[in-house]
Amino acid sequence: MTTAPATAVQTAFGTNINLSALENYAQQAVPNYITRDNGRANPINNAAATLGRVLFYDKALSITNTIACASCHKQELAFGDNAIQSTGANGITTRHSMRLVNARFAQEVNFFWDKRAATLEAQTIQPIQNHNEMGYSGLNGDPGIDVLITKLQGIAYYKQLFTFVYGDATITETRMQTALAQFIRSIQSFDSKFDAGMAQATNLGQDFPNFTAQENLGKSLFLNPPSPPGTVVNGAGCQACHRAPEFDIDPNSRNNGIIGVAGSTSLVDVTNTNPPSLRNLLDPTGKPNGLYMHNGSLGTLADVINHYNQIPIDPRNTNLDNRLNRGGQGQALRLSQAQKDAIVAFLATLSGKDVYTNKKWASPFIN
Repeated sequence: MTTAPATAVQTAFGTNINLSALENYAQQAVPNYITRDNGRANPINNAAATLGRVLFYDKALSITNTIACASCHKQELAFGDNAIQSTGANGITTRHSMRLVNARFAQEVNFFWDKRAATLEAQTIQPIQNHNEMGYSGLNGDPGIDVLITKLQGIAYYKQLFTFVYGDATITETRMQTALAQFIRSIQSFDSKFDAGMAQATNLGQDFPNFTAQENLGKSLFLNPPSPPGTVVNGAGCQACHRAPEFDIDPNSRNNGIIGVAGSTSLVDVTNTNPPSLRNLLDPTGKPNGLYMHNGSLGTLADVINHYNQIPIDPRNTNLDNRLNRGGQGQALRLSQAQKDAIVAFLATLSGKDVYTNKKWASPFIN
Protein backbone atom coordinates (compact mmCIF):
# COMPACT_ATOMS: atom_id res chain seq x y z
CA MET A 1 0.00 0.00 0.00
CA THR A 2 1.30 3.42 -0.98
CA THR A 3 0.33 6.40 1.15
CA ALA A 4 -0.07 9.69 -0.76
CA PRO A 5 0.04 13.09 0.94
CA ALA A 6 -3.05 13.71 3.05
CA THR A 7 -3.94 17.09 1.50
CA ALA A 8 -6.85 16.00 -0.74
CA VAL A 9 -8.50 13.87 1.90
CA GLN A 10 -8.15 16.56 4.56
CA THR A 11 -9.68 19.13 2.21
CA ALA A 12 -12.71 17.00 1.36
CA PHE A 13 -13.30 15.24 4.66
CA GLY A 14 -11.55 17.18 7.41
CA THR A 15 -11.13 14.91 10.42
CA ASN A 16 -13.87 12.50 9.24
CA ILE A 17 -11.22 10.38 7.54
CA ASN A 18 -7.69 9.97 8.85
CA LEU A 19 -5.60 7.77 6.60
CA SER A 20 -3.05 7.38 9.38
CA ALA A 21 -5.67 6.01 11.82
CA LEU A 22 -8.33 4.15 9.85
CA GLU A 23 -11.66 3.12 11.33
CA ASN A 24 -11.97 -0.55 12.26
CA TYR A 25 -13.90 -2.33 9.54
CA ALA A 26 -11.87 -5.53 9.23
CA GLN A 27 -11.60 -6.69 12.84
CA GLN A 28 -15.07 -6.05 14.22
CA ALA A 29 -16.29 -8.56 16.78
CA VAL A 30 -18.75 -11.10 15.40
CA PRO A 31 -20.53 -13.47 17.81
CA ASN A 32 -19.39 -17.08 17.57
CA TYR A 33 -22.96 -18.21 16.82
CA ILE A 34 -22.92 -16.19 13.57
CA THR A 35 -21.51 -18.55 10.96
CA ARG A 36 -22.91 -17.44 7.59
CA ASP A 37 -20.76 -15.08 5.52
CA ASN A 38 -21.20 -14.30 1.82
CA GLY A 39 -18.08 -12.14 1.65
CA ARG A 40 -15.23 -14.59 2.06
CA ALA A 41 -14.07 -14.05 -1.53
CA ASN A 42 -13.61 -10.31 -0.84
CA PRO A 43 -12.37 -10.02 2.73
CA ILE A 44 -12.72 -6.61 4.32
CA ASN A 45 -9.66 -4.44 4.85
CA ASN A 46 -9.78 -1.02 6.45
CA ALA A 47 -8.34 0.90 3.52
CA ALA A 48 -10.70 -0.49 0.87
CA ALA A 49 -13.74 -0.14 3.15
CA THR A 50 -12.76 3.49 3.74
CA LEU A 51 -12.74 4.07 -0.01
CA GLY A 52 -16.07 2.25 -0.20
CA ARG A 53 -17.49 4.61 2.43
CA VAL A 54 -16.53 7.62 0.32
CA LEU A 55 -18.01 6.09 -2.83
CA PHE A 56 -21.20 5.15 -0.95
CA TYR A 57 -21.81 8.73 0.18
CA ASP A 58 -20.52 10.60 -2.87
CA LYS A 59 -23.20 12.32 -4.96
CA ALA A 60 -20.62 12.69 -7.73
CA LEU A 61 -21.47 9.10 -8.66
CA SER A 62 -24.77 10.30 -10.13
CA ILE A 63 -25.21 12.11 -13.44
CA THR A 64 -26.81 15.10 -11.66
CA ASN A 65 -24.39 15.18 -8.70
CA THR A 66 -27.45 14.99 -6.43
CA ILE A 67 -27.82 11.27 -5.56
CA ALA A 68 -25.53 8.89 -3.70
CA CYS A 69 -26.03 5.28 -2.60
CA ALA A 70 -26.72 6.76 0.82
CA SER A 71 -29.62 8.80 -0.56
CA CYS A 72 -31.68 5.60 -0.72
CA HIS A 73 -29.91 3.68 2.06
CA LYS A 74 -29.91 5.95 5.12
CA GLN A 75 -27.91 5.21 8.23
CA GLU A 76 -30.69 6.41 10.53
CA LEU A 77 -32.99 3.78 8.97
CA ALA A 78 -30.54 0.84 9.21
CA PHE A 79 -29.50 1.79 5.68
CA GLY A 80 -33.02 1.55 4.27
CA ASP A 81 -35.52 4.19 3.14
CA ASN A 82 -38.84 5.49 4.41
CA ALA A 83 -40.20 6.22 0.93
CA ILE A 84 -42.12 3.55 -0.95
CA GLN A 85 -39.91 4.26 -3.97
CA SER A 86 -36.69 6.17 -3.53
CA THR A 87 -35.94 9.30 -5.55
CA GLY A 88 -33.11 8.96 -8.04
CA ALA A 89 -31.34 11.26 -10.46
CA ASN A 90 -33.89 10.78 -13.25
CA GLY A 91 -36.93 9.28 -11.56
CA ILE A 92 -37.81 6.79 -8.85
CA THR A 93 -36.77 3.24 -8.05
CA THR A 94 -39.00 0.39 -9.22
CA ARG A 95 -38.80 -1.38 -5.86
CA HIS A 96 -38.60 -0.26 -2.24
CA SER A 97 -34.98 0.22 -1.11
CA MET A 98 -34.09 -2.56 1.30
CA ARG A 99 -32.12 -2.24 4.51
CA LEU A 100 -28.45 -3.14 4.07
CA VAL A 101 -27.49 -3.85 7.68
CA ASN A 102 -25.97 -7.34 8.12
CA ALA A 103 -26.05 -7.98 4.36
CA ARG A 104 -22.84 -9.96 4.78
CA PHE A 105 -24.20 -12.50 7.24
CA ALA A 106 -26.28 -14.65 4.95
CA GLN A 107 -25.95 -17.86 3.03
CA GLU A 108 -27.46 -16.23 -0.04
CA VAL A 109 -24.82 -14.72 -2.34
CA ASN A 110 -27.23 -13.15 -4.83
CA PHE A 111 -28.52 -9.62 -4.24
CA PHE A 112 -31.55 -7.46 -5.03
CA TRP A 113 -35.11 -8.50 -4.19
CA ASP A 114 -35.19 -10.70 -7.32
CA LYS A 115 -31.61 -12.03 -6.99
CA ARG A 116 -30.59 -10.60 -10.37
CA ALA A 117 -27.08 -9.73 -9.13
CA ALA A 118 -24.87 -12.79 -8.70
CA THR A 119 -22.81 -11.12 -5.94
CA LEU A 120 -22.84 -8.00 -3.81
CA GLU A 121 -19.93 -6.79 -5.90
CA ALA A 122 -22.11 -7.03 -9.03
CA GLN A 123 -25.01 -5.35 -7.20
CA THR A 124 -23.05 -2.26 -6.18
CA ILE A 125 -22.58 -0.94 -9.69
CA GLN A 126 -26.08 -1.59 -11.04
CA PRO A 127 -27.78 1.41 -9.37
CA ILE A 128 -25.04 3.61 -10.87
CA GLN A 129 -25.86 2.15 -14.29
CA ASN A 130 -29.62 2.57 -13.84
CA HIS A 131 -31.21 5.50 -15.69
CA ASN A 132 -33.68 6.35 -12.92
CA GLU A 133 -31.32 5.90 -10.01
CA MET A 134 -27.90 7.40 -10.81
CA GLY A 135 -28.02 7.82 -14.56
CA TYR A 136 -24.88 6.25 -16.04
CA SER A 137 -26.76 3.56 -17.99
CA GLY A 138 -25.04 4.03 -21.34
CA LEU A 139 -28.47 3.67 -22.97
CA ASN A 140 -30.92 6.06 -24.66
CA GLY A 141 -28.61 9.03 -24.47
CA ASP A 142 -27.22 8.37 -20.98
CA PRO A 143 -23.45 8.38 -20.62
CA GLY A 144 -21.86 5.08 -19.66
CA ILE A 145 -19.84 4.16 -16.62
CA ASP A 146 -16.64 4.97 -18.53
CA VAL A 147 -17.72 8.62 -18.44
CA LEU A 148 -18.22 8.38 -14.68
CA ILE A 149 -14.76 6.85 -14.24
CA THR A 150 -13.20 9.71 -16.21
CA LYS A 151 -15.13 12.15 -14.00
CA LEU A 152 -13.89 10.49 -10.80
CA GLN A 153 -10.31 10.44 -12.08
CA GLY A 154 -10.46 14.22 -12.11
CA ILE A 155 -11.30 14.42 -8.40
CA ALA A 156 -8.22 14.87 -6.22
CA TYR A 157 -9.37 12.79 -3.27
CA TYR A 158 -10.03 9.78 -5.50
CA LYS A 159 -6.52 9.96 -6.92
CA GLN A 160 -5.26 9.84 -3.36
CA LEU A 161 -7.65 7.17 -2.09
CA PHE A 162 -7.25 4.76 -5.01
CA THR A 163 -3.47 5.09 -4.70
CA PHE A 164 -3.75 4.51 -0.94
CA VAL A 165 -5.81 1.34 -1.44
CA TYR A 166 -4.49 -0.13 -4.68
CA GLY A 167 -1.02 1.35 -5.09
CA ASP A 168 -1.89 3.52 -8.10
CA ALA A 169 -4.57 6.04 -9.01
CA THR A 170 -6.26 3.97 -11.71
CA ILE A 171 -10.03 3.78 -11.24
CA THR A 172 -11.80 0.74 -12.63
CA GLU A 173 -15.28 -0.66 -12.28
CA THR A 174 -13.89 -3.72 -10.50
CA ARG A 175 -11.99 -1.63 -7.97
CA MET A 176 -15.11 0.41 -7.25
CA GLN A 177 -17.16 -2.76 -6.78
CA THR A 178 -14.59 -4.29 -4.45
CA ALA A 179 -14.46 -1.23 -2.19
CA LEU A 180 -18.22 -0.60 -2.12
CA ALA A 181 -18.96 -4.24 -1.29
CA GLN A 182 -16.43 -4.22 1.55
CA PHE A 183 -17.98 -1.11 3.08
CA ILE A 184 -21.51 -2.49 2.82
CA ARG A 185 -20.51 -5.84 4.31
CA SER A 186 -18.86 -3.99 7.18
CA ILE A 187 -22.24 -2.56 8.28
CA GLN A 188 -23.11 -4.95 11.08
CA SER A 189 -25.35 -5.02 14.14
CA PHE A 190 -24.95 -7.47 17.01
CA ASP A 191 -25.69 -5.30 20.04
CA SER A 192 -29.40 -6.13 20.30
CA LYS A 193 -31.40 -7.50 23.21
CA PHE A 194 -31.53 -10.79 21.27
CA ASP A 195 -27.73 -10.96 21.16
CA ALA A 196 -27.53 -10.26 24.88
CA GLY A 197 -29.94 -13.16 25.40
CA MET A 198 -27.94 -15.48 23.16
CA ALA A 199 -24.85 -14.72 25.25
CA GLN A 200 -26.68 -15.88 28.38
CA ALA A 201 -28.45 -18.93 26.95
CA THR A 202 -27.10 -22.37 26.16
CA ASN A 203 -29.28 -22.74 23.08
CA LEU A 204 -31.63 -20.74 20.89
CA GLY A 205 -34.72 -22.62 21.98
CA GLN A 206 -34.60 -22.01 25.71
CA ASP A 207 -36.18 -18.95 27.32
CA PHE A 208 -33.76 -16.04 27.40
CA PRO A 209 -33.31 -14.69 30.93
CA ASN A 210 -33.25 -11.07 29.75
CA PHE A 211 -36.52 -11.41 27.78
CA THR A 212 -40.00 -10.65 29.02
CA ALA A 213 -42.54 -13.45 29.01
CA GLN A 214 -44.10 -11.91 25.91
CA GLU A 215 -40.75 -11.78 24.07
CA ASN A 216 -39.98 -15.40 24.95
CA LEU A 217 -43.44 -16.42 23.73
CA GLY A 218 -42.79 -14.56 20.49
CA LYS A 219 -39.43 -16.29 20.09
CA SER A 220 -41.03 -19.68 20.61
CA LEU A 221 -43.75 -18.93 18.06
CA PHE A 222 -41.11 -17.70 15.61
CA LEU A 223 -39.00 -20.84 15.97
CA ASN A 224 -41.73 -23.49 16.11
CA PRO A 225 -43.32 -24.86 12.93
CA PRO A 226 -46.94 -24.01 12.15
CA SER A 227 -49.49 -25.98 14.15
CA PRO A 228 -51.65 -28.43 12.16
CA PRO A 229 -55.37 -27.63 11.84
CA GLY A 230 -57.37 -28.67 14.90
CA THR A 231 -54.41 -28.47 17.29
CA VAL A 232 -53.32 -25.86 19.81
CA VAL A 233 -51.38 -23.08 18.10
CA ASN A 234 -47.79 -22.95 19.34
CA GLY A 235 -45.84 -22.04 16.22
CA ALA A 236 -45.84 -19.69 13.24
CA GLY A 237 -42.99 -21.24 11.25
CA CYS A 238 -41.03 -18.02 10.65
CA GLN A 239 -37.73 -19.79 11.30
CA ALA A 240 -38.12 -22.01 8.24
CA CYS A 241 -37.38 -19.06 5.95
CA HIS A 242 -35.89 -16.33 8.19
CA ARG A 243 -33.26 -18.37 9.97
CA ALA A 244 -32.06 -17.34 13.42
CA PRO A 245 -29.55 -16.32 14.68
CA GLU A 246 -28.52 -14.52 11.47
CA PHE A 247 -32.17 -14.04 10.48
CA ASP A 248 -31.16 -14.32 6.84
CA ILE A 249 -33.44 -15.76 4.18
CA ASP A 250 -33.29 -19.42 3.18
CA PRO A 251 -31.86 -19.30 -0.38
CA ASN A 252 -34.53 -21.79 -1.49
CA SER A 253 -37.36 -19.45 -0.50
CA ARG A 254 -39.81 -18.36 -3.13
CA ASN A 255 -42.44 -15.61 -3.18
CA ASN A 256 -44.12 -14.79 0.15
CA GLY A 257 -47.56 -13.92 -1.16
CA ILE A 258 -46.86 -10.22 -1.81
CA ILE A 259 -47.12 -9.87 -5.59
CA GLY A 260 -47.89 -6.18 -6.09
CA VAL A 261 -45.61 -3.73 -7.84
CA ALA A 262 -44.59 -0.48 -6.18
CA GLY A 263 -46.58 2.43 -7.52
CA SER A 264 -49.14 0.22 -9.28
CA THR A 265 -52.57 -1.09 -8.35
CA SER A 266 -52.72 -3.68 -11.12
CA LEU A 267 -49.28 -4.99 -12.08
CA VAL A 268 -48.05 -8.32 -10.70
CA ASP A 269 -44.47 -9.41 -9.94
CA VAL A 270 -43.79 -12.82 -8.39
CA THR A 271 -39.98 -12.72 -8.71
CA ASN A 272 -39.27 -11.14 -5.31
CA THR A 273 -37.76 -13.87 -3.15
CA ASN A 274 -34.75 -12.27 -1.45
CA PRO A 275 -35.62 -9.95 1.47
CA PRO A 276 -33.02 -8.43 3.80
CA SER A 277 -32.14 -9.68 7.26
CA LEU A 278 -34.84 -9.29 9.90
CA ARG A 279 -32.39 -7.52 12.14
CA ASN A 280 -33.13 -3.84 12.78
CA LEU A 281 -36.66 -3.89 11.46
CA LEU A 282 -37.27 -1.18 14.06
CA ASP A 283 -35.07 1.64 15.30
CA PRO A 284 -34.07 1.86 18.99
CA THR A 285 -37.29 3.77 19.77
CA GLY A 286 -39.48 1.07 18.24
CA LYS A 287 -40.26 3.03 15.09
CA PRO A 288 -40.20 1.09 11.77
CA ASN A 289 -37.08 1.60 9.68
CA GLY A 290 -39.15 2.52 6.67
CA LEU A 291 -41.77 0.35 5.02
CA TYR A 292 -41.80 -3.41 4.58
CA MET A 293 -41.84 -5.67 1.50
CA HIS A 294 -40.43 -5.04 -1.96
CA ASN A 295 -43.31 -2.72 -2.85
CA GLY A 296 -43.45 -0.93 0.51
CA SER A 297 -47.03 -2.11 0.93
CA LEU A 298 -46.90 -2.84 4.68
CA GLY A 299 -46.26 -0.07 7.18
CA THR A 300 -45.97 -1.91 10.51
CA LEU A 301 -44.81 -5.24 11.87
CA ALA A 302 -48.42 -5.89 12.89
CA ASP A 303 -49.32 -5.62 9.20
CA VAL A 304 -46.55 -8.09 8.36
CA ILE A 305 -47.73 -10.65 10.91
CA ASN A 306 -51.34 -10.27 9.76
CA HIS A 307 -50.21 -10.99 6.21
CA TYR A 308 -48.45 -14.21 7.18
CA ASN A 309 -51.30 -15.27 9.46
CA GLN A 310 -53.65 -15.56 6.49
CA ILE A 311 -52.28 -16.00 2.97
CA PRO A 312 -55.00 -17.01 0.49
CA ILE A 313 -54.14 -18.73 -2.76
CA ASP A 314 -53.92 -16.24 -5.60
CA PRO A 315 -53.96 -17.86 -9.06
CA ARG A 316 -51.71 -15.08 -10.36
CA ASN A 317 -48.92 -16.15 -8.01
CA THR A 318 -47.05 -18.87 -9.86
CA ASN A 319 -44.09 -18.71 -7.49
CA LEU A 320 -45.62 -18.95 -4.00
CA ASP A 321 -43.31 -20.68 -1.53
CA ASN A 322 -44.49 -24.22 -0.87
CA ARG A 323 -44.23 -23.60 2.88
CA LEU A 324 -47.00 -21.01 2.52
CA ASN A 325 -49.24 -23.27 0.49
CA ARG A 326 -50.90 -25.62 2.96
CA GLY A 327 -52.41 -28.36 0.87
CA GLY A 328 -53.52 -25.94 -1.79
CA GLN A 329 -55.49 -23.86 0.71
CA GLY A 330 -52.96 -21.16 1.49
CA GLN A 331 -51.60 -20.41 4.94
CA ALA A 332 -53.86 -20.02 7.97
CA LEU A 333 -51.77 -19.86 11.14
CA ARG A 334 -54.74 -19.12 13.43
CA LEU A 335 -52.65 -16.82 15.65
CA SER A 336 -54.47 -15.02 18.43
CA GLN A 337 -53.96 -11.30 18.89
CA ALA A 338 -51.79 -12.00 21.93
CA GLN A 339 -49.62 -14.32 19.87
CA LYS A 340 -49.31 -11.79 17.06
CA ASP A 341 -48.28 -9.15 19.58
CA ALA A 342 -45.72 -11.54 21.05
CA ILE A 343 -44.06 -12.12 17.66
CA VAL A 344 -43.87 -8.37 17.09
CA ALA A 345 -42.33 -7.96 20.56
CA PHE A 346 -39.73 -10.62 19.74
CA LEU A 347 -38.85 -9.02 16.40
CA ALA A 348 -38.25 -5.76 18.26
CA THR A 349 -35.47 -7.48 20.24
CA LEU A 350 -33.44 -7.86 17.02
CA SER A 351 -32.62 -4.14 16.85
CA GLY A 352 -29.34 -2.74 18.09
CA LYS A 353 -28.23 0.86 18.59
CA ASP A 354 -24.66 1.30 17.37
CA VAL A 355 -25.36 0.98 13.65
CA TYR A 356 -27.47 4.15 13.61
CA THR A 357 -24.82 6.52 14.93
CA ASN A 358 -21.38 4.95 14.51
CA LYS A 359 -19.08 7.40 12.74
CA LYS A 360 -17.41 4.78 10.59
CA TRP A 361 -20.66 4.19 8.69
CA ALA A 362 -21.64 7.87 8.55
CA SER A 363 -21.02 10.32 5.73
CA PRO A 364 -17.35 11.26 5.54
CA PHE A 365 -18.06 14.54 3.76
CA ILE A 366 -17.87 17.90 5.52
CA ASN A 367 -21.41 19.26 5.73
